[in-house]
Amino acid sequence: MNARTTALIAPCLALAAAAAPPDRIPFPMDWSTHAQSAAGLERHLDAPAGRGGFLRAADGRLVKPDGSRFRIWGVNICGPACFPEKADAAALADQLARMGVNCVRFHHMDSGWSVMFDKARNDTRQLSPEALDRLDHLVAEFKKRGIYANLNLNVGRRFKPGDGVRDADKLGYGKSCTYFNPRLIELQHEFARQLLTHSNPYTGAEYRHEPCVATVEIVNENSVLEGWVGGRLVGKDVEKADTWSPIPVSYAEELTDLFNAWLAKNRPADAVAALRAEAGVAAGAPVPRLAPPEFGKASVARFRAEAEFYIDIEHRFFAGMKRLLKDELGVKAPVVGTSDHNDGYAAYAHIEANAMFDWIDGHGYWQHPDTKGAIPSCKNTPMVNDPLDSTVTQFARTPVAGRAYTISEVNHPFPHETACEGFPILTAYAMFHDWDGIYWFTWDNGKPSKDGGIPPRGFFTIPPDPVKIANLVACGALWHQGGIAPAKQTVVRSTTREQMIDALRMDRNKERPFFTPGFERSTPLVHATRFRFDGGAATPFPSAAPLGEIVADTGELAWTGADRQKGLVTVDAAGAQALIGHVREGGRPTKHLAADVRNDFCSLMLVPLDGKPVAQSSRLLLAATGWCGNTDMQWDEKRRAIPGWGRGPVLIEPVTGTVTLRGLAAISLRARALTTAGAPTDAAIPVAAASGAFTLTLGTPAATMVLIEAAP
Repeated sequence: MNARTTALIAPCLALAAAAAPPDRIPFPMDWSTHAQSAAGLERHLDAPAGRGGFLRAADGRLVKPDGSRFRIWGVNICGPACFPEKADAAALADQLARMGVNCVRFHHMDSGWSVMFDKARNDTRQLSPEALDRLDHLVAEFKKRGIYANLNLNVGRRFKPGDGVRDADKLGYGKSCTYFNPRLIELQHEFARQLLTHSNPYTGAEYRHEPCVATVEIVNENSVLEGWVGGRLVGKDVEKADTWSPIPVSYAEELTDLFNAWLAKNRPADAVAALRAEAGVAAGAPVPRLAPPEFGKASVARFRAEAEFYIDIEHRFFAGMKRLLKDELGVKAPVVGTSDHNDGYAAYAHIEANAMFDWIDGHGYWQHPDTKGAIPSCKNTPMVNDPLDSTVTQFARTPVAGRAYTISEVNHPFPHETACEGFPILTAYAMFHDWDGIYWFTWDNGKPSKDGGIPPRGFFTIPPDPVKIANLVACGALWHQGGIAPAKQTVVRSTTREQMIDALRMDRNKERPFFTPGFERSTPLVHATRFRFDGGAATPFPSAAPLGEIVADTGELAWTGADRQKGLVTVDAAGAQALIGHVREGGRPTKHLAADVRNDFCSLMLVPLDGKPVAQSSRLLLAATGWCGNTDMQWDEKRRAIPGWGRGPVLIEPVTGTVTLRGLAAISLRARALTTAGAPTDAAIPVAAASGAFTLTLGTPAATMVLIEAAP
């Protein structure tokens, strides 16, 4: 940051404010104060990571070697950020530890914009010694602080001609093709051997034997079944193929040959002849594969045959990777296949293939931005107004009965104007569902942007965003302290192989995300949900909850007002209190927290910092967050497209008004504004006591985090 920029934003870093704060004020991140964070969540980490042995999955939970519960509070770091300068590694590790991060997902290490492969070569078969050294050093620094590593294998690798890959220039990331093409599978095996047998000189162990490795992920957001349903297996040569381009023609032809060989082996000759007749091809000709527009007219026999073929491909690929990792290489860490990342199709068969590994994983975003065009856009509507399509409901499709479940990618992407709702709502309901981990996407390198703003096209970048940082800290405290009770009842769906297949051609708009007739989308907001794929007994499905008031069976969480498009989520638990969304509209009252604010939309989250219930706590953190955006941002008239990204410093709309705390054991309280990175300041928040309650006046000084302490 240059001297001129520093001079411009210095007043807001000190949290100075006028008597009546403006609606939106400069409020950039000040990471220089983070070492003095009042939250100090590093105490929840068990250092060094892997002390006593490897994490494992047991009885549907992630556990430590001694059998005690381990729950991941993680972030992603991507591409070059996985290989920071060694001088920066310790600071990054300290930064994450203080926010309670106990696991980092090393993502996109293999992508073309990263540095894992030697760029001077015409192939992607040589790992850069310099990159490995930086990775090793960072992993060691994480390990010292109790932060585990999630190592991703195939994510965004773009193969080069020297790799011996057919049509390398047309493959893009090679999604779907990486499951069935022998050369692509061979190269994935080679990379796994190179990385996992590499010895980290700073920890003294090869990665396959390194106990600070929490898990190894095989592929990212990759499924042949999804490629089929999404129309990407039809075959089309795209010169500048991107992530989701159709597979090249030569790979589509290869897949058709494999399909016909599979039919010859798995169907009697008369059944194959019937499929040819249905497809309208001559005797002895290959049976063509179906494209999505043909699904509706295909017979059950034809549709199921092709689906079973793709299911078999996924099973064989994962079985081969499991043999490599577990039997040949002796990887001791748990292994995850890939994520269920698309709630727009019935992924049950894909999830079932992944069930051969240690746990199940999911990805999802609230209104993922459209980033393809020159002008990015997003739907930009509040999630609290749409509970039946919330991230909670989207993720609840995936967990399997008796299996651990993590979410390794999620965010409320910038520039969404109500993003303050995202972290608190998902954290609360993830605890209600008793899920095993969340990795927020994405941390990058944790360095501030040069002008103090959200960098151009930084849709998912967390470190420059003071609203997301405040909620990451508050939610991290809640997560580690276990302040929200799990659901009293788990509703189990059951599906057979035939039902899993038939669901693949259900109406994607009407049936998503559960593709289970009679299963109401409000159910995951009332009870925990899981599914089983052995066709066994299911739980009777509850009727739909009223959209205006959806209350969890514990009574601690409630989602109200969505029927009026004035949604509000309330948390009323012994270990946390929260009001999230249209706070001024009111909703179900909470025991300890009430508010009278000027903001149309905000999030107020109150959590203890000493592990005690809210009522008995002597140190509380209030995350008070609202709108966040760049200086000079420009929206179109519908507030969907962003023709002008803007610049730094980042702006916030401070939460302004009063917050009242009731039923506390404390006789008196004092409150102080914290810096954007959580360090105490001398700026006092006014507190008035009356009738056993304490009323805080927010807005002057502006703050996203407030430390509340019992006065001595």
